[in-house]
Parts: sequence; structure tokens; C-alpha cells
Amino acid sequence: MTAFGGWQMPLDYGSVVAEHRAVRDDCGVFDLSHLGTLRVTGRQAVIAVQQTFTNDAEALRVGRAHYTLCLDEQGAIVDDLLVYRLDWGLFVVPNAANTGAVLDALRSAAREAGDCEVADVKEGMACLAVQGPRSTEVLASVGVDAHGLGYLDCRPLPLGGPGPTPPEAGVLARSGYTGERGYELFTPAALAPSLWDRLVGAGAKPAGLGARDTLRLEMGYPLHGNDISTATSPAEARLSWAVKTGTPFRGRDAYVRALADGPSRRLWGLRATGRGIPRAHCVVQRDGETVGETTSGTFSPTLRVGLALAYLDVVVAEGEEVQIDVRGKPVRAQVVKPPFVNADPRR
Repeated sequence: MTAFGGWQMPLDYGSVVAEHRAVRDDCGVFDLSHLGTLRVTGRQAVIAVQQTFTNDAEALRVGRAHYTLCLDEQGAIVDDLLVYRLDWGLFVVPNAANTGAVLDALRSAAREAGDCEVADVKEGMACLAVQGPRSTEVLASVGVDAHGLGYLDCRPLPLGGPGPTPPEAGVLARSGYTGERGYELFTPAALAPSLWDRLVGAGAKPAGLGARDTLRLEMGYPLHGNDISTATSPAEARLSWAVKTGTPFRGRDAYVRALADGPSRRLWGLRATGRGIPRAHCVVQRDGETVGETTSGTFSPTLRVGLALAYLDVVVAEGEEVQIDVRGKPVRAQVVKPPFVNADPRR
């Protein structure tokens, strides 16, 4: 167990590598009950979400989800998150440590929009993520029909949970943080323990934060607090694709100015070609000059090499060779654009 986002979370269930490989090759299940869960309802719910986050909430159809960002007034990243739209309203799932800040931003927008209610429904909900090539089959074996769900589709979770109020009655989404086909099940907390046991009984291997980190890093997915934060902008983090400047989100003017000025650094992937495992906060050099610093790093169980994400000066280009200072030892690496592995959650 380890502390994470104010929660005690499972780091592993015995082997990070075995859990990682189960997700890449078969099926794993993660307990993600630390994630925030917010309900936004009312006639102006979409307007409040539009004013809070960077993606286009008005273009989000019922039964779909999208990735988006919450920025501060200076255009820096408060959180990255998913927003799901269902027939009753919008379901917002921020990172655990940032739930309070996202909730405050949403409530401020709701007051301005009027006819909108934002509720923190965390107390009664849990989240289990079933991830891997066999995830659809495993869900079917425990009575959850996920057939027909495309990537980032969502619908009510048919578990017969207590109480009629959504989303506490359950949400099923084809989403995840691993790069593999997978699903996230937001379920009434009272039903989560038995559902976990049934999933494990059906062949899903329990997986912890260690495997979640190696899986997301192989895909180049940023982790808030490491690779993105209130010290970074979407432009330098390569997340401008999730920012729709034609919408009235908080921090838009600052973001547009930063985009026009151009970032002085950009987030890249580094694939080690020498022996060594990079970690966060390693200095990166090119031809003896410091050009950046790593933000995340690990050993890739899939590729059997060291991988890292790093902010590098804009003069550094894809394909160049750099050196990562790993505890005083220079480790050669190639600058690449993630993902590092051949995985695609849309398959």
C-alpha cells in the first residue's frame, strides 16, 4: 500500500511486471475508487461545464465522453479529466488530489450560469477499471454487457444498485488509462466488493498503481503532479488538441496569448538506448548543454528499456540523441513522440 492523492492505495499485489503484462496480454482490474465523481445537472449544466473546461461540452453527445482540461486564470493546468454525458446530465471525474479545485471551479460557473446543480457524489461510489484485450469477455462473464460500446462511449451500468438517483446507480464507460481496450465501472460502493471478487474469479488479475504507472507511461499519457501541473500550459504539454478556443472556458485569454507567443519547451518522450532507468527530475543534456528535465521515468516491461517523459527546449527535435543524468551516470536516449508501444484503446 502507498499514499496517493490523500488515499491509501495498492501499489501492487505481488508483482508490478506480472500485473502490467496481464493488462497488455489478457485482463487486469484496478480499484480506482480514489477518483473524484461529480454530478452536474439542470437546464444550464452544459453551459457550466463549457465555462469550466477546455473541450467543447456543447458538442458532446449523450452517451459519449471526452478528455478535457481545467485551467486557472493564467492558463495553467489545474487538472486533466474525463467528462461523460448521459441522459440525466454530465458526470465529471477529476483526479483525486484535484477534486476540490475542480468542484470549486464548477460551482462558480454554475452560480453564474444559473439553473444548475453541482454535487460531489464520491461518498456513495466506487470505480473499478477492467482493462486488457479480454476485458469485454470478462465483463460478460459477470453479467455486464459492454458489447457495442465504442471508445469513450458511456451508458448506465446495469447492476441494479440501490436508489434511483444517477450517477450513484452506476455508469459504464469504455475508457481507461492503459492504452488497451478497457472499461471503467462507476458502481454503488456497496456493490463494489462483490463485483471485484466476481471479476477476479472470472480471470481479471488485480493490478495496482505500479502497473498503472508503467502502462500509462508506455503510452505517453501525462500524470498530473508529474508531467502536467499549474506550472505547465497545454501548449507545452502537447495538449492543445483538447482545447477549443471558440468556447468560453476559464483561462482562455491567457492560453491564447501563450499559444501566440509560442512555448519555450515541449513535452517529449525519451527512449533509453544505453543502460539505465530514468526517473523524474533527471537532467537532460545534448552535446554537453542542459536542454531539459525528466518528469516521469520507468523501466518498460513491454520494451525492456528505460522510458521517460521530459520537457525539452524547443530547439530539440524528434530523433535527436540526448543524455539523461541517472544518478551521475549519463544514459543515452533518443527523443521520440509517444506512444512508445503499439497499443490503441480504440481497437
